Amino acid sequence: MLDLNANPTTSYNAELKIWSGAREQSFYNEDLTIGQIIFKQLQSEPQRIFQISHSENTRLTRSQMLHNGAKVSVYLEAQGYHKETDIVGLVARNSTHLAALAYGCLFNGTPFHAINPNLEEHTMRSLFGITKPRMICCDAQDYEKLRKIATALGTKILIIHGRMAGVLSIQELLNATIPEDYRPAQFQRGIDRIMAILCSSGTTGTPKAVTISNSRQIFESHSYLSANDIQYAPSTLDWLTGLITLVTAGVYGTVRLISMEVFSPTHFLAMCEQQSISWAVLAASHIAMLANCPGINAKQLCSMRHLLFAGGHTLVATLHKMQSYMRGEGILRNAYGMTELGACISYNSSVHTKPKSVGLLVPNVRMRVVNPSSETVGPNEHGELYCHNGHHWSGYYGNCLATAEIKDKEGWFHTGDLGYFDEDNYLHIVERKKDMLKYLGMMYYPHEIEEIIAQMPQVAEVCVFGIWNETEGDAAAASVVPRPGSQLHPAQVVQFVAELISVSHKQLNGGAQIVHQLAKSANGKVNRQAVKAAYLIAAGKTEITDS
Repeated sequence: MLDLNANPTTSYNAELKIWSGAREQSFYNEDLTIGQIIFKQLQSEPQRIFQISHSENTRLTRSQMLHNGAKVSVYLEAQGYHKETDIVGLVARNSTHLAALAYGCLFNGTPFHAINPNLEEHTMRSLFGITKPRMICCDAQDYEKLRKIATALGTKILIIHGRMAGVLSIQELLNATIPEDYRPAQFQRGIDRIMAILCSSGTTGTPKAVTISNSRQIFESHSYLSANDIQYAPSTLDWLTGLITLVTAGVYGTVRLISMEVFSPTHFLAMCEQQSISWAVLAASHIAMLANCPGINAKQLCSMRHLLFAGGHTLVATLHKMQSYMRGEGILRNAYGMTELGACISYNSSVHTKPKSVGLLVPNVRMRVVNPSSETVGPNEHGELYCHNGHHWSGYYGNCLATAEIKDKEGWFHTGDLGYFDEDNYLHIVERKKDMLKYLGMMYYPHEIEEIIAQMPQVAEVCVFGIWNETEGDAAAASVVPRPGSQLHPAQVVQFVAELISVSHKQLNGGAQIVHQLAKSANGKVNRQAVKAAYLIAAGKTEITDS
């Protein structure tokens, strides 16, 4: 079993120039789906608390969750949900019965396509237009937004949280009875069957429908979890960390803590104190918010044993500050993952000594670094990261072209991330390939300038982007969120960068703005394009582009 109190091992083959995580054998038969595994696990210690909703003040035992999930599964089976293309659409927050709906789908082998409730209607319409779900499950507050989409698809709606007169509610499903001989659906090679469909991050374009298989990697890299852990993630099920939390809670029998409230530092810290959270996975931006929260103290986080964060670049100064509130080293961990792989690729429990790294590879993952000349390179050489996990992937649903672009014939995923491995086999992410900028013929990465600005004591968060014109290229500009109570002016930021960076192409040639917050995508990532768009509007500028 993987011990998160020590980093995983990563080896390097100098001849092939390939880095590999440890080789580990799964304990589970490949014919089993994750739904079957969870169904079996929930039968043990049936009276133990399985889920607590902090915002709704509800508690469910393992037995209640097992029976609720089975009732959903029985309903789906009765409605003829048998094929992998019989999909359930899901647009919901983390309410009491969301897990039962999701587990019911897993028990029946029915993929659910999860979409964030905060997405625009036209994006939801486009995504559901790809998967064409037979039923869309949503909260009552989103019913009107989904009603038109459901009508166009000729499908029904089921309400998960709240009530709508004349509309099917999950409560009606939970009032049904379960046959005494009920068992989850069985399949040959259940491991390869589509378990869920999530959305790509959408930070670099329209989100795609990403299939997630029943691969064990989604939970086996977290096998250190036990029934004594209390897990929390603010993510909804459309985000990989939300799905990982749902699955690991079922497999390892942890207490699943949920809340319908949007993440805020004060809310999170209050839950840590009241519920004794021991494991949490947050967005990188949440760590910045926490580290700069005026009321934070180490006592509030004393129950935390594993605080993972992922989904973006985190400034070194922020990590050092957050580490000061941890009761020991190795608790704060940077995780690197990819929705398309359906699991973590690496994690770093040595944030205190290697704050710029995303750590060592998890078991059964291999990586290569490929330079612009398509050559595989060795340690401390930069290039695009290719990843291979040896598991089946059904690709982007309904998009063979995009699937072929990201995964080659040899099974390597082209991550689109630029990075390198250091001499200790630690992985470093330099930047998203698409985020690389060029000014006056010189290349630079936004995070290089962000790291400098973050050294200013008045700065809480920063996002750097390029403002393009055809004569100079991408002029760096910055949107900066000041720490509470501090005074900061754009000219100070520009001057600070000028004093610490000597080269002209990394100056803030596009200027700086002070803002109250940075635009973020639905999963908590800083949306660089949206921040840039807000900057241009506020400055009354228009980026000169080739139309």
